[in-house]
Amino acid sequence: TPWSMDPDDIAVLLFTSGTTGPPKAAVLRHKHIVSYILGTVEFGSAPEEAAALSCVPPYHIAGVSAIASSLYSGRRIVQLSNFDADAWIDLVRDEGVTNAFVVPTMLARIVEALEKRGGVGLPSLRAISYGGGKMPLSVIERAMRSFPPHTDFTNAYGLTETSSTLTVLGPEDHRTAAASEVTEVRQRLASVGRALPGIELEIRDADGKPVGPRERGEICVRGEQVSGEYLGKGTRVGSDGFFPTRDAGWIDEENYLFLEGRADDIIVRGGENMSPGEIEDVLLEHPSVADCAVVGVPDEQWGEAVAAAIVVKPGESVGADELREFVKQRLRSSRAPQHIAFRAELPYNETGKLLRRVVREDLTEGNS
Repeated sequence: TPWSMDPDDIAVLLFTSGTTGPPKAAVLRHKHIVSYILGTVEFGSAPEEAAALSCVPPYHIAGVSAIASSLYSGRRIVQLSNFDADAWIDLVRDEGVTNAFVVPTMLARIVEALEKRGGVGLPSLRAISYGGGKMPLSVIERAMRSFPPHTDFTNAYGLTETSSTLTVLGPEDHRTAAASEVTEVRQRLASVGRALPGIELEIRDADGKPVGPRERGEICVRGEQVSGEYLGKGTRVGSDGFFPTRDAGWIDEENYLFLEGRADDIIVRGGENMSPGEIEDVLLEHPSVADCAVVGVPDEQWGEAVAAAIVVKPGESVGADELREFVKQRLRSSRAPQHIAFRAELPYNETGKLLRRVVREDLTEGNS
């Protein structure tokens, strides 16, 4: 009997990252993954010399989609089992890697390593895709200066439950935004681009109603690649076919999507909603700050207070009051962290995602 497979059969079970709560087993069926691959990759389209570097674990949706995409397009796959910035650079150079995917924390470390090396040549590298978290604007700007001019950048936003990528900020978007002096256009470099063909995207308020441009809410998506199903827990896809991602964000007038972090991460201080990412972006602009995480912690007067964990660059020093004033000068005073704690490092999972719930527990305990 010829081998056959039902499109509705389970293809893979992948656990979600667990950054805000316990991981759940997302169910991806063959029809979801096939829909994603057929919608984004042309069969056998890769040139003979093409090689894709995978440094994301195969139990992460980015690792699964990268391998499947490379196989379908005909790219040679190069694997880096344990990420190290210098090892990544050496492997790209030695193996003639043409395409690579990284998460924001990886790209930041690669840029630092390139800057320390004084501009190592990576002539084979044609394209870098990044995703899996919010990319600080300062990091991508440095990256575009550090890599060869012929290297294209693509920002991809997606989830485990959606079989990977939903929106893309492509190479031309990067070049246009980086070169523009128009604030609204340059700002798009901090976006995750626009929805892929076949993907419908809406921003909805707390009542589940769609909102207009630049209004913040929950990102909801619909498309054939979207599963939204969890093992033993059923589906979270609504009767209208839309899946609520639990990610917060907004869309501009040209349909570029901007992430604000997880909806659960939004800080509510005295009835005012605050995005941790907005405050983190400002803190990362300070010359002494290497890394940071902003969370809400319980506060009797305001409901929640803004708290920040700060990692200072080696050889630098900065005080809490200086950082508060730095934020106040660039944002409203209410967004300046009430509590600031200095840490040697921040907790990340194996795929480079910040474990914000661990930071919240740490800072809540420190302020109790």
